[in-house]
Amino acid sequence: MSFFRKLFNRSSPKEEQAPPAAVEEIALDPAVIESDLAALPPIDEPEPQPVPEPEPALAPEPARSGWFSRLSEGLSKSSRSITGSISSIFTKKKLDKATLQDLEDVLLQADLGLPMAERIVKEVSTGRYDKEIDPEEVKRILASEVSKVLKPVEVPFSFSAAQKPFIILVVGVNGAGKTTTIGKLGSIARSEGYKVMFAACDTFRAAAIEQLNVWGGRIGARVMARPTGADASGLAFDAIAEAKADGTDILFIDTAGRLQNKQYLMDELDKIVRVIKKQDEAAPHAVLLVLDATTGQNAMAQAEIFTKVAGVTGLIMTKLDGTARGGILVAIAEKYQIPVHAIGVGESIEDLQPFDAGGFARAIAGLEER
Repeated sequence: MSFFRKLFNRSSPKEEQAPPAAVEEIALDPAVIESDLAALPPIDEPEPQPVPEPEPALAPEPARSGWFSRLSEGLSKSSRSITGSISSIFTKKKLDKATLQDLEDVLLQADLGLPMAERIVKEVSTGRYDKEIDPEEVKRILASEVSKVLKPVEVPFSFSAAQKPFIILVVGVNGAGKTTTIGKLGSIARSEGYKVMFAACDTFRAAAIEQLNVWGGRIGARVMARPTGADASGLAFDAIAEAKADGTDILFIDTAGRLQNKQYLMDELDKIVRVIKKQDEAAPHAVLLVLDATTGQNAMAQAEIFTKVAGVTGLIMTKLDGTARGGILVAIAEKYQIPVHAIGVGESIEDLQPFDAGGFARAIAGLEER
């Protein structure tokens, strides 16, 4: 079954209301009513107040439009840089070698990557050289080419109920939003009726253990944790055994925020993977890399090294909050073809949504939603 599509489709039919109970008819004597009314004390009527003009009703905004607005805001740093420069480059100017070079520079500065930049420049120049081109047309070409690259990696997160517990290893560097993402995914899973367990295997940071315990208490998920400095791989091993014993559906394993240039920490991550396989040769069934959209080119190195060490099966990009350089996701998708499952634009659970390649492409190009 499609785990993400199921979990994020949280709309439910309205509850049917029970029919009202039958009301027993009572015969009333008019004389009695008149007598009772006469016995009531007089009522001081208030001064009449002016009736305010009703405010015009606002049409409810569709949920998808609300999400696109937040996504556009999250990509605003990248899109403003790109679209502002495109307007400056192409307004009332003919397409020549200099303008194309300027366009390529803008795209590279937005972290879209050299192959993507070259493809867009080629598409813009085809049949238009030495002619004027509308900046809006350049934006549409940009969105189209970005969408072509992202569409193949727009992959919902597959969840197999046959693999129980379904073991999800979550990796990434400190500060990327790894533990928070685990909490959000666990909350969504719990709301769909799955039994969830967290394994706090980031034993290097007391704050990470505490944060996962808070999430577990909030959503009603069991948390396997040990004191700071405990053996992370041993904890992972025991968590899998406990998850099997108590019928857990999904086990999320948090890991330390390992910097990819710290070899001993990457060795520890490799050890966790090997220990997990001792419990279940097919596990981990998913390895999610959480990337911070504000890190720019450093995210490329993270995608490469974590894939080599842990076998990343999918990405979740977080912190598309207006300060992000979201173009790096395009470069990662083109170079590594790693499935992109979801993106986050804020702290609330609703701010984590399945990845939409077309919406992302239009937002980064500064275009309106279709």
